[in-house]
Order: sequence, then C-alpha cells, then structure tokens
Amino acid sequence: MIAPTTFLATLDTESGVATLTLNRPDRLNALTFEIYTELRDGFDALGEDASVRAIILTGAGRGFCSGGDVLEIIGALIDRPTHELLAFTRLTCDLIRAIRQCPKPVVAAVNGIAAGAGAVIASACDLRIAAQSASFAFLFTRVGLSGADMGAAWLLPRLVGLGRATELLMTGDTVDATEAHRIGLANAVVDDVNLLRSATALAARLAQGPASALADTKQALDDEASLTLREALDAEATRQATLMQGADFREAFTAFRDRREPRFR
Repeated sequence: MIAPTTFLATLDTESGVATLTLNRPDRLNALTFEIYTELRDGFDALGEDASVRAIILTGAGRGFCSGGDVLEIIGALIDRPTHELLAFTRLTCDLIRAIRQCPKPVVAAVNGIAAGAGAVIASACDLRIAAQSASFAFLFTRVGLSGADMGAAWLLPRLVGLGRATELLMTGDTVDATEAHRIGLANAVVDDVNLLRSATALAARLAQGPASALADTKQALDDEASLTLREALDAEATRQATLMQGADFREAFTAFRDRREPRFR
C-alpha cells in the first residue's frame, strides 16, 4: 500500500478493497499541487499492488472535493509563465490518466459537493455512488476557463450524452444527486449514513470478480471510443480469445459444473 501525506489510505486485507479519503475537511477537500501529485502516484501504485483488487475514493467531512484550492492553486497560478501553467495542467490531466489506466475498478463515494476538478475526478472513476447530499458542478467556464478541463469534454458526454454535457460544461450549473442519477452521472443515490457502506459493498463485489476480465473491460471502454465498429469487433475478438486461455475462464466453467460460486484469483 501507498503511504501518502495529503490523504488517508486504508486497505481491507480480507476483501482487497483500498479506500482513499481526501482529508482537508475544513477546505471541503480542495486540491493542492501536492494532493494532485500524490493522488496520481497513488493510483499508479495501487494499480500495480497485487493485494488491491478494488478502490474507493471519497472525501472526509461534508464534501467530496470542491476543486482546486482558490488560494493555494488558483492564486498561485496568476501571472505564471506559459510553461509553468502547462506543467500544472498536464499534472491535473495525469491524475485522470492514472485513474482511467488503473486496472482496478474505482468507485467514487460522493459525499456533498463535487465541484470543478472534483466533479471531473468523480467522472473519471468507473462507478459513482452519490449520497443524498451530493452535488456536481463543472465550474471551469465560471472562472474564465474552458469547460474542457482534465478530460471533462471526453468523459462527461460518455456518461450523460453530448447535449447534457454541453449544458453542464458551458453553464457550470449545479446538479443535485437525484438529477445526477436521472441523467446517468451517478449510478446510485443512497442516504448519507449509508454511503460508505454501499460503496464498500459494491467495491467488495467487484473485488471478488475476475481481475483480468475487469481490467480488460475498463481498457476496452476507453480504447474503443476512437475505433470504428469493425475495429472494435476485431479488438474484442482478440481480447476474448486471450482471456479464454486464462485461469479465470476455466474456474468459471469448473464452478458451474460443480454447482458452486467461482473463486477467481
């Protein structure tokens, strides 16, 4: 497991579920340069950790993540030269890359506000469980920046459709948990007191699944966004033929034959 200094990281060794908790509750878990760096490195490390089979990302206190810290990031970027600004924006995009390329399922447990970068980070996770208190806002245009930040213009249309994504990215309007669920931004909405319990149950269920198949599914969902149907069919045929040679495929058949639950590696 990783040993971060800017957020909390725990691992349930029995289930293989790692929980990352943003830990600046007094600032609604606003992001700093250090948090971006440690989260990026953390997801890279968890992806290679054989003891981790699924990941939960959440926030301490009343909010999931309110985006970049106004003083520590936004204020610090004013009047910086272009090459330093580009280094920062690439760092933020590297975090999204790390989440998407992590071969483990990532579940966002969204408590309270997910705004700006926080909303994009939640969107980059594979699944989102929202508390009743949750809300989402892609605020970039409100501060004079493009709504296409940190991959938002790639991620959001694939979750809610182009028309609704255009609306959210251009207006910066806030969407509550019920509406987020209705449009497909949240996979489920639960009472606040049940948020972590529900997210943990989902992550544990995924952790019991076939790791290679789940990792391959996640990669295919990203890769096939740029493929034609013919290319996608060819890619999926190759993927399936490869996985059919694996131990998990054999275990699934054996478990069916023996009338028991499969025990995937």
